[in-house]
Parts: sequence; C-alpha cells; structure tokens
Amino acid sequence: MEDHELVTLARGGDGGAIRALYQRHARRVFAVVRRLAGDDALAEDWAQEAWVRVIRALPTFRGDSAFSTWLHRVAINSALHGRRSRERKAGRETAIDDSHSVRPGGGDPLLRLKLERAMERLPEGMRRVLVLHDVEGYTHEEIGELLGINPGTCKSQLFKARAKMRALLSPAAVRDEEVQTCNT
Repeated sequence: MEDHELVTLARGGDGGAIRALYQRHARRVFAVVRRLAGDDALAEDWAQEAWVRVIRALPTFRGDSAFSTWLHRVAINSALHGRRSRERKAGRETAIDDSHSVRPGGGDPLLRLKLERAMERLPEGMRRVLVLHDVEGYTHEEIGELLGINPGTCKSQLFKARAKMRALLSPAAVRDEEVQTCNT
C-alpha cells in the first residue's frame, strides 16, 4: 500500500495504517535525529517526539509533498527544537555517561564506529551544519534559516567541520584513538 493511501486511512483513525507508516519510516527518522543528537538515547527521545508531532498533525497534512518529505522535515525540526531546549537546560543538568549505549548496526562496523567517534568530537555547531548539509542535503540558505545563522557562517562552519573530520579520520589520529581505547 502506498504512503498516500496509508495517510488517508490514518487520518480516519486506522491504527494499522499508523503502524504501517511508522514501520516503513521509523529507521530513517531515527537516523536523521541520531546524526543531530550525537547519541542514541537523545535520538530516541527526539524521534519519539517527531512521531507524536506527525500523528497529531496528520489531519493538517495537505499532501503537497510526499509524506516522507514532510516527515523528514518534522523530524529535523523536532531534533532542532530538542537541541535548543537541551541547550537552555544545560546549565541546570548534569550529563550522564552513555558509553554503554547500544548502537544500531549495519554497514562496516569499524568504519561506522570511527565516523561516529569523529562526529561526536566535533563541536555542536559544526556537527549540525555538517549533518544538515552533507548528509541531509540542505542548502546553506536553508540551514541558515533552520539554525538562525547567516549562510556565510554556515559555509564557514562546514569548511571547518570537514577539515576537523579529515584530521580526526587521518590514519595517525585513528591509530592514537585505538591506542587510547586499548589502554582503558
């Protein structure tokens, strides 16, 4: 069954249609918010919030774009909203070590681990811009609008993020990290 048919049924309160939409798109929603969140637990919260927003707003979905496009935008906005909310609360909360969290599988596990570690070491601003531009395909103007920054600042952050990722993924940096991991 196509998304537009499921959306029509879901608008009518069909729980099976809602479940089908969720099962079809949940992995992508999680992947999008995970890249922006930087950790699994936070991504799970933000993905759940995105789905709550989608289900509540389903009656207002006009169908001008594909459901998956609309869902993707809601997920990005939910993650950015979650990030802003988290930053406001940062001064009042203590971070909890999540080094024992379970990460989703797929692809080359070693490469995935190296990329995740490098991404986690990027400053927040750089990571957000890198994910939105290089992974999600947004333009500098769109990112500027989403994050409330100048497109020129976005370009600068992207340039710096790419340079930092190259440095973090260089053979010498990876070797140093592996040595540190073995020593702990």
